[in-house]
Amino acid sequence: MALLEVKKLSKYFGGLAALSDFDMSVEEGEIRGLIGPNGSGKTTFYNVISGVYGPTSGTIVYQGKDIAHLPPSEIAKMGLVRTFQQTALFMDFTVLQNISVGRHLHSGESVFGVMGSTPGTRRVEKEALKKAEEIVDFMELTDIKDELAVNLPHGYMRALGVGIALATEPKMLMLDEPVTGMNPTEKAHMLALIKRIQKQGITVLIVEHDMKTVMGLCDYITVLSFGKKLAEGKPKEIISNEAVIEAYLGKADILG
Repeated sequence: MALLEVKKLSKYFGGLAALSDFDMSVEEGEIRGLIGPNGSGKTTFYNVISGVYGPTSGTIVYQGKDIAHLPPSEIAKMGLVRTFQQTALFMDFTVLQNISVGRHLHSGESVFGVMGSTPGTRRVEKEALKKAEEIVDFMELTDIKDELAVNLPHGYMRALGVGIALATEPKMLMLDEPVTGMNPTEKAHMLALIKRIQKQGITVLIVEHDMKTVMGLCDYITVLSFGKKLAEGKPKEIISNEAVIEAYLGKADILG
């Protein structure tokens, strides 16, 4: 059984089909790429899967359970967690504090509710801090753990956003353009981190426009165009698919 299976998924806004009869299944442990031109339906797909929008029709089965009409909080608690194009950080918190917030969200405790001084809140805070420190080390952010988020370079901000998502203990992590705006060194670091995340047993779904990144990282790729699946296959199959080349970027851009 696939970890995530989507069948005949459609989402209409008025008379416009942002997604139309879209099928995709993601196997546990893989890194799956989802690519397509701007306006192809990638963001809508993420919003529907994560519960921001309800589907117009179709099924979404995650870990054998229908999640099509669950609220985002319930979906996240089940281990299906997403990041966003614009990294959402507490800018006046340190790196360690930001990841601690993600841990509190996983535990169901309010980040403000653990700021009291009762034995129960102190225990929750201690456990969250321990987990946060482990994630800081995993994300190779130890040297800057006491730095305020507002002072971080762009690449570190993106890595911190992924660290916050990891603090929620995802089984499947949906990354939204994780290397956007990065220089080559930052990209290489992020790709190495994503591969390490996969080795931890976390399934990864990635939306990304950087084709070199997608082709070098993903086990399997699904291509969206005008809300419909255009193609699906391994990177070598996608890069040589004439329909993908014509509809998306062109061969020179994909290879470059």
